[in-house]
Amino acid sequence: MKDMVTDEALAEAAGRGDADAFGVLVARVYDRAFAVAFRLTGSRAEAEDICQDICEALPRKLVSFDGRSRFATWLYRVIVNAVHDAHRKQASRARAAEGWGDVELARRAEAEEAEAALDWLTLAMAALPDDLRQTAVLVLEPLTHREVGEILCISEGTVAWRMSDVKKRLRAMKEAEL
Repeated sequence: MKDMVTDEALAEAAGRGDADAFGVLVARVYDRAFAVAFRLTGSRAEAEDICQDICEALPRKLVSFDGRSRFATWLYRVIVNAVHDAHRKQASRARAAEGWGDVELARRAEAEEAEAALDWLTLAMAALPDDLRQTAVLVLEPLTHREVGEILCISEGTVAWRMSDVKKRLRAMKEAEL
């Protein structure tokens, strides 16, 4: 008996909330919907995803089916729109992923650059005489020149002179590499 009922009649009943009509309608049109989605996408997995999304949204969408056209025509429009939406989402995700890829590459380059600078500074500091290295380490803590002077039992002026000497030596080491 249900086989004699038209798709349009089932769609109208399903749109009014008839779960049995909805089940029969989906069983009747799913293979056609999948075939159209597959031909539009060229991908079995994508066609399956689209058909699942359509079946999930169909109860809400059936409210807009007014019976002026055949149900199949209306359903094909729904499928075409779903394929367009899926392709737009994929393109948007691809652009976003591309952008994140650039961000990640920049982040890695910056991290590598910072690591190289830290490695250079560690080697350069190791090359300094102990008194200059101790002074530089404490100034970088950051402590004031007065506090560093108290810790090392030297004057603030000596701390300033040592830092000037540290900078001059580090600059000379850097220039010697170039």
